[in-house]
Amino acid sequence: MADDFAAALGACARGDRKGLRFIFDTEAGRLIAVAQRIVRRRDLAEEVVQEAFIRIWKSAHQYTPERGSARGWIYAIVRNRALNMLRDGKREDLVTDDHLDMLQEAQHVEHIMASWHRLDQNARLRECLSTLEETRRKGILMAYVGGYTHGEIAGRLKLPLGTTKSWIRRGLSSLRECMA
Repeated sequence: MADDFAAALGACARGDRKGLRFIFDTEAGRLIAVAQRIVRRRDLAEEVVQEAFIRIWKSAHQYTPERGSARGWIYAIVRNRALNMLRDGKREDLVTDDHLDMLQEAQHVEHIMASWHRLDQNARLRECLSTLEETRRKGILMAYVGGYTHGEIAGRLKLPLGTTKSWIRRGLSSLRECMA
């Protein structure tokens, strides 16, 4: 296999695209994984590997077997490209921890609300939930689908804890009556 990579680099140096194709088909997935471990984002890892393949194509003539394996040379290019991208920092979209938490939270709440929308249109539970005011319905879904505590729900809905507890209690009472 090591000879295959050396031969592929030799083909690249001669302008034969089959060499580059062999490297891509054989190693692209692993190269992306290596780059992703360094840059921590799939989209940036793919960009790193794309740039690395351009570098491999243009610089294949510089590979010398005496200095190491062909596969090692290929991985070194990807690693160096990934590290350069981190040092460059211009392509990184920095997101604060608070903003990231907020984005993840919004996504989780959307997932919870989607569970209500996925209920069968003719389901009794859906009909009963739809009679509740939206904030109360959201609170109940957050508690019973998302597993949030009353305090977490109060914080996320920006309501006092007592109000949240009573809304959920009354909402559940209404649901029991409706379902009976």
